[in-house]
Amino acid sequence: MGSREDAIGRARTFFDSGAFRDRLASLVAIPSTSQDPAHAPDCARYLEDGIRPWLASMGFTSGIHPNPEPGCGPILVATRMEDPARPTALLYGHGDTVLGLEQAWSPGLDPWTLTERDGFWYGRGTADNKGQHIVNLSALEAVLAERGGRLGANVKLVLEMSEELGSRGLRAFVEARREELAADALIASDGPRVEPGLPTIAAGSRGSFMFDLVVKLRQGGVHSGHWGGLTKDPAILLSHAIASIADQNGRINVRDWLPGETVPPAIRAALEGCPVGGGEGAATIDEGWGEPGLTSAEKIYGWAGFIVLAMTSGNPAAPVNAVAPEARAACQIRYTGDSDPARFLPALRAHLDARGLQDVAIERAGIRMPASRTPPDAPWVLWAKNSMERSLGTRVQVTPNASGGLPGDVFVDLLGTPLVWIPHSYNGCKQHGPDEHVIPAMLREGLAAFAGIWWDLGEAGTPPRA
Repeated sequence: MGSREDAIGRARTFFDSGAFRDRLASLVAIPSTSQDPAHAPDCARYLEDGIRPWLASMGFTSGIHPNPEPGCGPILVATRMEDPARPTALLYGHGDTVLGLEQAWSPGLDPWTLTERDGFWYGRGTADNKGQHIVNLSALEAVLAERGGRLGANVKLVLEMSEELGSRGLRAFVEARREELAADALIASDGPRVEPGLPTIAAGSRGSFMFDLVVKLRQGGVHSGHWGGLTKDPAILLSHAIASIADQNGRINVRDWLPGETVPPAIRAALEGCPVGGGEGAATIDEGWGEPGLTSAEKIYGWAGFIVLAMTSGNPAAPVNAVAPEARAACQIRYTGDSDPARFLPALRAHLDARGLQDVAIERAGIRMPASRTPPDAPWVLWAKNSMERSLGTRVQVTPNASGGLPGDVFVDLLGTPLVWIPHSYNGCKQHGPDEHVIPAMLREGLAAFAGIWWDLGEAGTPPRA
C-alpha cells in the first residue's frame, strides 16, 4: 500500500500546492506570545483551535493540561498508538513565541501575518517554533495518507506553551507522566542547521547558566570633581572583573567552566569537517575570537562561551558628573553537557578573589536551561541520519548538541530517550528579534526528510528497543 518514494512525493506536493503555507499562516496569525500575560488566551487557543482538531483528524487522542507552575501556559499531550510492540517516537514542540515587537519590524511586515518577501517567509514563530513542528506533523499526515491511515509505529506528542519562559513547569509535568510519555526516542525539531544548505541532526543542546556581576559601594553618586581619584569607581572594578574572566580575544580564563583542556576526542571526531554559517544577513564569524586552536564548529558545539548580555553604571542616556554608586553586568555561560555547572559559581568566586576583586558580588546565579547530550554515534541518531540521507540524497551533518538551549534534558533525564533534534531553520533567521523568517526551500526539504523518517519508523530496521 503506497511506497516510501510516493509518501515523500505526497509531502512535497502538499508544500508546492500552497496548502502548507496556508496552514503556517493560520497558526502564525494566533499571537501566542507567552511573554505577555495578556496573550494567555491566545496560547490556549493555539492548542485548542489550531492544533487539537488537526491531531484528531490523524487519529491522535489528545488532552490539554494546566502547567504545574502558576502563570505558565498549558501543555498538550497527544498519543497515537497502533501496536505497543512497535517503536514509539516522541515528538516535541512549542507553540508559544517571544514578544511580537510590532513597532520594530521593517515597513510592510507584521509579526502576526505571514508575508512573502525576497524569497523568505516572515512572521513570528515561522522559525521558532511553529514552522518546525508544523513540518513534522504535516509529514506524518502525508505518510498516513499514503499508507491508508496506518503508520506501523506509534507517536506521542508534547507541545508546550512556555518554552520562551525557559520551559518552566515542563520537567514537573513530564515527571508526573513518565509512563504515559514513555518512548524509544525523542525525534523533534527546533533551532538552526549548521549552515542553511546542510541538513543537520543535533544530539543534544548547550546549556545556559546566568549570573549578575554587581559592584555596589554606596547609596548614591558623589561629585566626580571632589571624589574622582579618591573613591572607588564601581564601573572600573566591574570592567576589571569582566576582563579577568575572558581576555581581549574572548578566551575564557576560568578554566573550570570548560569540558577539559580541549574538546574531547569523540566530539572532535564528530565535528570534523563540520561547517558553520549563518547565511546572508547573519553575524560574522571572527576567526580570532574564542579558544585558540579550535575550529568554529568546535567553539560553538563542543566548548563553552562567555557572554556579557548587558551592563550599566550611572545613566548612559543622561550622564552626570558623579562617581556612580554601583555597576552591574548580566552575564551568561553557554556550556556543553560534559561540563559541570555545579563548579561554575565557586570557580568564579575563587577566580575573582584571587585577583583582589572581593568588591564584585555574584547575584542571581543559576542554570536557566540545562545542557543535554546523546552520543552522536548513538543508534537512533545514526538511524535518523541514514534515513535523511536516503530521502534527500545529500550529506547530513551530526553535531553533539545544538548551539542554543533546548529542553532535551527533561526527556533524557526522566524518560531515558535518546535525543534526535532535526532543525528546519538557520542562524540568520532573526528569531527572538524583529523580522523573524524562514527559508521556504528549507521547510520543503524538512518535510521530505520527515516523511522518510515516519515511513522508516513503520518498517523493519529500527534500532533495538531498550
